[in-house]
Amino acid sequence: MDDPTAPAGEAAADLGRLAATVERLRRELAGARRAADERALVELAKGVLVGRLRCGPAQAAEQLTTLAGRSGLSPVEVAADVVNAAAYDRVSVTAQAQPEAAVPLRAAESAVLDAGDTQAVARSLLEHALPPLGATAVAVWAAGPDGSLSLAGQAGFAPEEAGSWRHVPPGVDTMAGRSLAGRRTIWHSGDLPSIGRRRADPGGRVTMPMTRGGRVVGVLEVCWPYAPEAADASRAERQIEALAELCAHTLTAPPGGPASDLPELAGLADALPDPALVLRASMDARGGLADFEVRHVSRRLRGAPALEAYPFKAGGLLLEAFPQAAGGLFGHVERVHATGEPFRSERMPLALSMTGVADVSLTRHGENVLLVWRDHDEDARLAGLLEHAQRLGRIAGFEENSATGEITWTAQLYALYGLSPGEPPVPLERLREHAHPDDGVTVGRFLRTVLHHRRFAAAAFRLRRADGMARHLRVVAEPVFGPGGRLMAVRGAYQDISSQHWTEVALAVTRDQLAHSEQESAERNLLALRLQHAIMPPSHGTTRSDGLRIAVRYRPAQKDHLVGGDWYDVVTLPSRQILLSVGDVAGHGMEAATGMVVLRNALRGLAATGAGPARLMSWLNLVACHLADPMTATAVCGLYDPATRVLTWARAGHLPPILLREPDGRELPMIKGPLLGAFPDAAYEEGRVQLRADDTLLLYTDGLIERRDRNLRHAQDRLLAIATRGAASLDDRLDDLLIHCGSDTDDDTCLIGVQLT
Repeated sequence: MDDPTAPAGEAAADLGRLAATVERLRRELAGARRAADERALVELAKGVLVGRLRCGPAQAAEQLTTLAGRSGLSPVEVAADVVNAAAYDRVSVTAQAQPEAAVPLRAAESAVLDAGDTQAVARSLLEHALPPLGATAVAVWAAGPDGSLSLAGQAGFAPEEAGSWRHVPPGVDTMAGRSLAGRRTIWHSGDLPSIGRRRADPGGRVTMPMTRGGRVVGVLEVCWPYAPEAADASRAERQIEALAELCAHTLTAPPGGPASDLPELAGLADALPDPALVLRASMDARGGLADFEVRHVSRRLRGAPALEAYPFKAGGLLLEAFPQAAGGLFGHVERVHATGEPFRSERMPLALSMTGVADVSLTRHGENVLLVWRDHDEDARLAGLLEHAQRLGRIAGFEENSATGEITWTAQLYALYGLSPGEPPVPLERLREHAHPDDGVTVGRFLRTVLHHRRFAAAAFRLRRADGMARHLRVVAEPVFGPGGRLMAVRGAYQDISSQHWTEVALAVTRDQLAHSEQESAERNLLALRLQHAIMPPSHGTTRSDGLRIAVRYRPAQKDHLVGGDWYDVVTLPSRQILLSVGDVAGHGMEAATGMVVLRNALRGLAATGAGPARLMSWLNLVACHLADPMTATAVCGLYDPATRVLTWARAGHLPPILLREPDGRELPMIKGPLLGAFPDAAYEEGRVQLRADDTLLLYTDGLIERRDRNLRHAQDRLLAIATRGAASLDDRLDDLLIHCGSDTDDDTCLIGVQLT
C-alpha cells in the first residue's frame, strides 16, 4: 500500500529548499552590494593616488596593493585611509578620532553617492554604517519651509508604520521636530512620539539636524533597541554627524548653484510698499555661515535716507553695510534661513527705520531670505497712548467750532454723559440744564468766564444723566483765537472725579474719627501721667531713716504718650526692716500705669507678712500672671535690716543694684530670677550683702542707661564709671547720673540712692 503522508513530506521538503535558495540569493545580493561599494571606494582611492603621484591607473593599483601588504590591512581599509588623508570633511575628521569607523563611513558614502533617492540612502546607511554602532533603524526627515517634516526615507521600520508617519504638520511635538526647532542634537529615552515608538519603549534614539549651506534641510533619526551607554553614545554621535552631512546632499541642490528664484523674488520685493532686502547665506572656507550677501535692494529702498547711512548694494555683505545687525537682527535672519520658520516682530528697535522702531518680517524663499520692515507710525502710537491715558484717567475732550457750530466729542465724553455715539452732543452753553440745581451758580459763573469774558475757567459740578445716575465732574475750557483776535473755537475737557469725591468724603469721616480717637488717647495719657505723679512725685529731697540717707529721682518720659510703668518704693515695715524696690512694667500708656500701681501696692502689702525677698518675688509673679489683663514686668526687691546692716535682695529680670564702697564700685551678682508674669512656677534666688558705714547702694530702671546705638553691657559699664566718680553728696551723685548717663530712648526713669551713715 502507498504511504498517504509522502506527498505532504515532499511538499514540506520543497518549501524548505525554496526558502534556503531565497536566503542564499539574499546573502549573495547583500555581498554583491558590499563588494560593489568596496570596489567604488578602492576606485576612488586609485583616483586620489593618480592625482597625488602623477602616475597611471595601473601604477596606482600596484601602489595600493603594496601599501596593503606592508601595513597588514585589506585593500579596502587602505583605500579608506587614502581617501581620508586626501579629503577634509566630517567623515575624515571622525575617522581620525575613530579609525575603526573609517571603512563603514566611506562605504556608506559610496553607497549614498550611488543611491538614486533618499529611500535608497536610508537602506545604505542601515546596511553599511549603522550595524557597527548597534543601531537597528534609521529615518531621514525632510524639513518643510513651514516647519513641517516629511519622511523622505527609512529603513528598519514596518511599511505600515512608515506609511502613518509620511507627514508631520508644524507644531506637533515630536523628537525630530524638537531637533529642527532647536537646531541641536537630542538624545531621547522617554516616550515622546516618533516613528516606531511604543509606550514603555526601552530603546534609545538620537535626532540630529542635517545642515546644508547653513540651512537645516532635515533631521536624521537613528534608533537602538536599548539605551546606549554614555561612552557608546559619544562615540556614535561623531559618526552620526558625518552621516547627517552625507544625507544632507541628497535633500538639496549644492549651494552656490544658480539662483533661479531670484528674479521672481526681486520682483516681489520691488512690488512691496515697504523697504526690503533679499539676502543669501555667505559661507566661510569651512562651510560655516559667515555673513549674508545682499542679492537685491528693493525699489522702495533705493534713494531712501537709510541707504545713505547704510550703503546696501547687490553683492555686498549685510554686516559690512549694517554692523548694527549684529545686535539681534542677524540672529533672527540666521534662524529663519536655517529653519525656514518665518519671523515677525512689532515695534522692534531698528536703526534702518526713520523712527528707530519698525515692524519687521523675515521669510525664507528657497536659498534666500526676504527682509521687509515698515516704519512704526509714531503719531498713531501716541494717539493710542493718549486714548488709553484718557480712559484710565476718565478724561474726555471736546471742541466747539465758533464759525460752523460743529461740536466734536471724544468717545469717552459720550460715556460720561451716558449717551450713545450716534446721539447729538450737548453744547457747552446748555451745560446748566444737565447740572444739579444746587450747582447752577457754579456752572453759570464758569460759562460767563469762558463764553462772555473769553478766559480760561474751571468748575466742579454734579452731572445729572438721562439714566438717573449722578456723576461728579470737573470741567475746564479755554477759547481759541485766530488772526485779528477772532474767536475760532472753545476747547476743553471733562474729568470724572466721582471716585475722588467719595474718597474725600470718606477721608473727612476718617479724619473726624481720628481726631476723636486722638482726643481720647490724649485724655488717657494725661490721666495716666496724673496717676503716675500722684503715686510717685518727682522727688529731689533727701530723707533719713534708721541710719540711712535715702534720695529718690523719678524722671517721667518727655512725651505724654510714652508714659510708662516704672515705679520705686521705700517704706519701713512693721518688722523695722526697710523695703527698697524699683520696677518696670512693659509698655506705655494707661495699661502700664495701672499695672505699675497694682504691682507696687501688691508688693508693699505682701512685704508686711515678713517674708523674704525671694518669696515676695514668687508671690508678685503669681499676681502678674493671674490679672485680668496679663502683663510682664521687671523688679528688684531688697530688705535692709538696720540692726545687722545686712541687705537681703532678689531680682525678677531686672538689672542688679550697684554697691559703691570707696574708692571702688561693683554690680551685685546676677542671681537667678526671671521676669514677672512670664512663668507661673518661676523660682527666684536671694542674695545677701553685708553693708558698711559710708556704703552707697544704687537701684535704677533701664530708662537711665538705654541707648539705641549701644548694647546694654556698654551702658552698664558707663553707668559704673560715672557712679564711682567723686560727689559732694548723695543728691549730687544722683543728679550727676541723670545728666551724664546719656540715655536716648525717652523712657521714664527711676533711681534710688541709699547711703549708710
